[in-house]
Amino acid sequence: MELGIASVAAITAISYLLGMAVKATEAADKWIPIICGAAGLILGVVAWAPDYPAHDWLNAAAVGIVSGWAATGLNQSVKQLTEK
Repeated sequence: MELGIASVAAITAISYLLGMAVKATEAADKWIPIICGAAGLILGVVAWAPDYPAHDWLNAAAVGIVSGWAATGLNQSVKQLTEK
């Protein structure tokens, strides 16, 4: 099964949902990017497979972290574009 770049998008989507779940709690907003990055790291290493866009576990972790942080950037982009 070839997941390729779709697995990166899935990591971003899961990290985004996790960030929204954290936002609904009493946790401070400053922790959301860290939580999304850590979740991306874990998911990136777990998703590492022959068709994943990384050839070793360290690059898989880096791709995961960036995907997790992309969820935060996506959230802020939508927020800034829709803010009046």
